[in-house]
Amino acid sequence: MSEWLSSTWEASWRPFRYFNLYRLLLGSLALFGALLPEGWVAPLHLTYSLEFLLAVVLYLFAVGTGLLASILWQKRFNMQLSLQVLTDVTALGVLMYVGGGIGSGVGTLMLVSLATASLVGRGRLVLFYAALATLVTLGGQVIGAVLGDFEPATIVQAGFLSVGFFATAILARLLGQRLMANEELARLRGISLENQSRISQRVIERMQDGVLVIDSAGRVRRHNPMIETMLGAAPALDVPLSEYSSTLAAAQAEWSLAQDEATFDFQGPAGGELRARFAQTASTDGEVLVFLEDLGRIKERAQQLKLAALGRLTASIAHEIRNPLSAIGHAGELLREERRGAMQERLLKILADNVARLDRIVADILELGRRDRMQAERLSVQSFCTQFVESFAHGKDVAEGVVVLEAGNDLGIYFDRNHLNQILWNLLDNAIRHASGAPGSVRLSAVADETRGMVELHVIDDGEGVPEAVRAQIFEPFFTTHHLGTGLGLFIARELCEANGASLELAADVDRGHFIIAGRSDTCLLSEANVAPVAS
Repeated sequence: MSEWLSSTWEASWRPFRYFNLYRLLLGSLALFGALLPEGWVAPLHLTYSLEFLLAVVLYLFAVGTGLLASILWQKRFNMQLSLQVLTDVTALGVLMYVGGGIGSGVGTLMLVSLATASLVGRGRLVLFYAALATLVTLGGQVIGAVLGDFEPATIVQAGFLSVGFFATAILARLLGQRLMANEELARLRGISLENQSRISQRVIERMQDGVLVIDSAGRVRRHNPMIETMLGAAPALDVPLSEYSSTLAAAQAEWSLAQDEATFDFQGPAGGELRARFAQTASTDGEVLVFLEDLGRIKERAQQLKLAALGRLTASIAHEIRNPLSAIGHAGELLREERRGAMQERLLKILADNVARLDRIVADILELGRRDRMQAERLSVQSFCTQFVESFAHGKDVAEGVVVLEAGNDLGIYFDRNHLNQILWNLLDNAIRHASGAPGSVRLSAVADETRGMVELHVIDDGEGVPEAVRAQIFEPFFTTHHLGTGLGLFIARELCEANGASLELAADVDRGHFIIAGRSDTCLLSEANVAPVAS
């Protein structure tokens, strides 16, 4: 296990540099001691001669070289450490012998060097260092005893000190393994945390929802780019939420009292409808997450899903319903040729009316599936609407003067001709059905909105208007107040308007029917090179 760890750990160069700094300080103290009066250092039994000074200078040179190598040449860690330990053991062994052997106390310094080297060393090298220190200590003591300089009994003390060398090396190595394993674990967890933080930051940046992080004091700590899009400006860091958005601050205050899953809807600076949700985090700072959703985008996505479902439905309707419906209608026509009485005539009329109604529903749904197949062009409003009113009056057998056209000569609108024809046909059909039928009871007027670069087409009738109870549902598919209606006319009209970059709205008038088509004016599109010229 230790061999595997030693092969995977990186060399700890920083502790090695600290070790060299300690040794440099030790050598500097020895050099400083040589300059003191001899009586001050007499207990060390050292003779400060020229040879001693040269030895200290050589030791300082070796330590300084090792320190520079550990800083500038961080390679071959084991070799550098072994050379420095060998230098220490040799220098301290000579110093111990000169100072009187084991009784000089120099062995303690060797213990410190050996323990430090074992902390940063790897594998079995620490045992080699302990063995080297033992050989130098015992060898010097034996030589001194043989030469008569030391007492023979001191060899036993040197043996005890040598056992201490091995014990110190082993314990320091075990401690070093634990420290290095914890350091490696902390490093790997730091890398994992940094990677996770980068991934989370990337996810938050790409989120379609806005995200704000609010601390316990109500200050903005972080946010993602969508916040700037939704609220019009990015908040400055550490700015109070009340200064950035008073609406969000009030919502947070209300949420903090309730602490429930309630949502808060409000109008954004750009006019869009936003929804705020708050969530308490488990952080020690008590931070709060604020999620902002664009309700307009959610509704648009739901609309796209609904249209996709309708598109799949139309593919099956064309085959599964229209063909049998045609057969039913044809059979009804054949039965009509046989005159059998009033009851049969009434039943055949009911059959024919419902077949026609179903056929209109199928035709409307199929038309909705082709909403994206448009060819927009610039249309002269007066010319187009004049031809349309004549065609509509003839097709619906409307008396002359019932539909009045009010349009300027210089107005042009950017629209698909067939789409606009179908939209106006649906709107005027509804208007005729609800109007009084008097001359001028239905008006089709066109006005320019120069501030927005739009042209507005107003379809107004003198009927009773749309009841307040159904105004919110008037554009929903299959909603109708007429027993023969399909409930798709206004829905398809609005969808075709949106496909042309226009809008269809029900005006606020409650005493009459009033629908407004707002399409792009041709004057705001003159810079587009691929747009067809104004057509009549």
